[in-house]
Amino acid sequence: QGQLVESGGGLVQTGGSLRLSCAASDRTFSTMGWFRQAPGQEREWVAAIDWSGSSTYYTDSAKGRFTISRDNAKKTVYLQMNSLKPEDTAVYYCNRVQRTWDGSNWSASNPYWGQGTQVTVSS
Repeated sequence: QGQLVESGGGLVQTGGSLRLSCAASDRTFSTMGWFRQAPGQEREWVAAIDWSGSSTYYTDSAKGRFTISRDNAKKTVYLQMNSLKPEDTAVYYCNRVQRTWDGSNWSASNPYWGQGTQVTVSS
């Protein structure tokens, strides 16, 4: 099993910032992405980054506000979140990712998930 440990979540006000971290095991650390799941909703992809860190991808809601990065020596992926909104409230997860068959999205290529980290944005 690949190990994933997310951290850095918390409670912030609208407009605030948080930096999430995800430590991954050797087996899991590859092209990586962040997902989130709000109460009563399905988990959705948010951002992805290739192995070199030179290519990054975001959902429309994350563009311009979130930045994904990685430190391969530490096997850690980060998500810097700025200008947070109440609709960003969710549990955030990271995982190894791959493009969906139509190339329009990203999905987890590792079936095992970490515990996630809660992000709550108050209005």
